[in-house]
Amino acid sequence: MAQVPQTFFDALAVRSWCGLALQALGRAREEIDAINVYPVADGDTGTNLYLTVESAVAAVEAVFAAHEVDAGASGKPTLADAAGAMAHGALIGAQGNSGTILAQLLRGMAQVLAADGETPHTDGPGLRLALRRAADSARQAVAHPVEGTVLSVASAAADAAAQAVGEAEGDCATVARAAYEGAHAALAATPGQLAVLARAGVVDAGGRGLVAVLAALVETFTGEAPRPFAGSAAAMRGPDATVGAEVAAQGPADEDCAASPEDGGPAFEVIYLLEAEDASVARLRTRLDALGDSLVVVGGDGLWNVHVHVDDAGAAVEAGVEAGRPYRIRITHFGLGDVHTRGGERPPRERVQRAVVAVVPGEGLAGLYAEAGATTVLARPGEAPASGELVDAVRRAHAREVVLLPNDADLRHTAAAAAEQARTEGIRVALIPTRSAVQGIAALAVHEPGRRFDEDVVSMTSAAGATRYAEVAVAERESWTMAGICQAGDVLGLVEDDVAVIGSDVIAIAEAVLDRMLQAGGELVTLVLGDDAPDSVADRLEARVRESYLAVDTVVYRGGRQGALLLIGVE
Repeated sequence: MAQVPQTFFDALAVRSWCGLALQALGRAREEIDAINVYPVADGDTGTNLYLTVESAVAAVEAVFAAHEVDAGASGKPTLADAAGAMAHGALIGAQGNSGTILAQLLRGMAQVLAADGETPHTDGPGLRLALRRAADSARQAVAHPVEGTVLSVASAAADAAAQAVGEAEGDCATVARAAYEGAHAALAATPGQLAVLARAGVVDAGGRGLVAVLAALVETFTGEAPRPFAGSAAAMRGPDATVGAEVAAQGPADEDCAASPEDGGPAFEVIYLLEAEDASVARLRTRLDALGDSLVVVGGDGLWNVHVHVDDAGAAVEAGVEAGRPYRIRITHFGLGDVHTRGGERPPRERVQRAVVAVVPGEGLAGLYAEAGATTVLARPGEAPASGELVDAVRRAHAREVVLLPNDADLRHTAAAAAEQARTEGIRVALIPTRSAVQGIAALAVHEPGRRFDEDVVSMTSAAGATRYAEVAVAERESWTMAGICQAGDVLGLVEDDVAVIGSDVIAIAEAVLDRMLQAGGELVTLVLGDDAPDSVADRLEARVRESYLAVDTVVYRGGRQGALLLIGVE
């Protein structure tokens, strides 16, 4: 069906633009992934941009659906409603460095488009202002802006749009086309601005994605897509086939970003949404900037999306906890021998053979699992992840084969749905029905990526199944249990999900639970302490094991805000 051009930038134009941008990124996703070499050559920029816009589309469609229900088939949201939904959807669904910056670009535009909540539409000058705000706000969100990236492309688009309005009255189509052409030219110049691009013979992947998004904007207002970007082969050289050769002859350009893949960078990508006040976020930026690189903090009005590359994933999450309430925490391990340590020699699109994706209940365990090479999804008390979040984590793992550890009996069906969805995308997924994070730790300890997939899954399943688990928690309300009636505030000792002991002293309950578990024998006790556990509980339990159970070892981890006071595993 032919696209009906929009004369003004109104709510319908926002809806059309988002849909067309998603289609454009869907067509270009693999090409963009293939040229992704900066700031980390992990081959996922196209996918991250697609998923970010997909979230924006879902938010815009939800707003339209709500207005149609309230006002009938003719009802439609205002420009402010649609633009705000677009920005919010992109913010909460932003993936990776590129997606986070795109979310801020869309937020900057929305701030202008929604400035007057009653205005039904804006024109060319309004679109020009929106593009300028987008470019400026995105640059401000990046801790250390680098030229030759999507930031340069966005600034060039805004500059070209401003010139178009200066030359004529400027309708939306004129402004959009000028922005696209300015971005296209700036993209071709990126290899001359960033040495890592010149050495790889590619243009910037994030900038390439923005060009696709701006091409969709042109199509929104003209009904026709502009001249398509060159195919994959040409993309490796840039829009102008001579760019790569010319840059190579000139030699590498100067770089001023600590995240260069050539010089060995951080091991983890950490992303989370954060509910926090502006003053707290300012302090968070300073702390995260000292911890790592590729820092981008976007958002406002109490909700932020934080992205950073660090060596200490736990410290990055803890910084968020100090600033406010982080959630939807995603920690991705770049992998041993990746582009940080191999100077970008690996083909960017290459998938790893096998990965582990795990749901974990606290920030401390998220860091522990990530250090072991797992891609993690944080589950806070009362905020179990949806199947879509698990599918996203499987995609982020960027592997042909994935072992999925739900680490919670209540997530079995959710994890099964996620595994099924991932299989339709060509990923081989094995679901190990771990019921506790300590079972996941045991499974991860015997994980051997070099083994045959089936053998690895069997070994991990056996290790998890051989690990008995328990927890010590505080009752939230009065209820009947297998150990009797408990009152709100009572300390509960649960063994294999059933309440076995009720009392008032945390250490006494923990000792009673540990004794019950070790009656059946064991060689290793794993203790995972929550933030609210008494400081002395680990020492007391370790001493009890030494004194009463010969040849049994104990290992202690800090789990963070994990809901339970204490998790116990016995292998």
